[in-house]
Amino acid sequence: MIELLSRRPADHLSLARIVRDTGLSRATAHAVLTQLTADGWTVRDGDGNYGLGLGMLAVARRAEEAFPLRRLAVEPMRDLAARERIPVFLAERDTGAIVITEVIGDPSVPWIRAGRRLPLAPPVAREFVAWAPDSERAAWLGHADPAHRERLDAVLAEVRARGYSVERLADESAPILEALAALRNSPVTDPLRHRLGGMIADLITIDYLPDELGAENAVVTVAAPITLGATVTAALVACPDTRLSAEALAHLGTATKSAADTLTAALDASR
Repeated sequence: MIELLSRRPADHLSLARIVRDTGLSRATAHAVLTQLTADGWTVRDGDGNYGLGLGMLAVARRAEEAFPLRRLAVEPMRDLAARERIPVFLAERDTGAIVITEVIGDPSVPWIRAGRRLPLAPPVAREFVAWAPDSERAAWLGHADPAHRERLDAVLAEVRARGYSVERLADESAPILEALAALRNSPVTDPLRHRLGGMIADLITIDYLPDELGAENAVVTVAAPITLGATVTAALVACPDTRLSAEALAHLGTATKSAADTLTAALDASR
């Protein structure tokens, strides 16, 4: 329920809307909202609609102390976004998923928004697994469509060599990919989820290998790892969503990697 309200922080939602969007029963939703309102985490306006309360803000600010990266990342992200004149976001590892926790600018790609969760699964999240131990990389590859494993293995080696991943996607495939991703993230059976993952992979030409770069190259995002100890705990992601020359792509990759390395050093110093 808090997740639902946080996606529309400027709005107050009716009980009927909350019941519909959360799937809770009316009685359960009303009981939860009554307690949240009593605790100050939500507020109820004169029309009987609900929104986030100041109590939730206080809790969130205290909780941020346990996750210093977002605080450390804001200024380097703003600097990178201003220098390159493109949106930038921070993605952090959360068990078996990746969560977008901070966004600077206005990305043109609809799925890039704060709070969005992405599966730590192939073919995405390459910058999170490229430096992982052999066993972890093998497990990640084992979840990929067999037709793509050889390429993914080569791409992971290239990501390690240059220091960043590149997401590329044909413009006409974007609406289809968005629809398939939404289906995969909805409650479905594991076999169907696997098939949807395969269909998504079929629409994506996974990253660039050196001999594939041409005069113009479609680039949606460029992502560089942020490490904590030996683990990639987050990624700094630049979002050009345009066509770049090989030289411009290399420049953006180097700039993104440099900013990510700065954050790695700051995170290490904060421990």
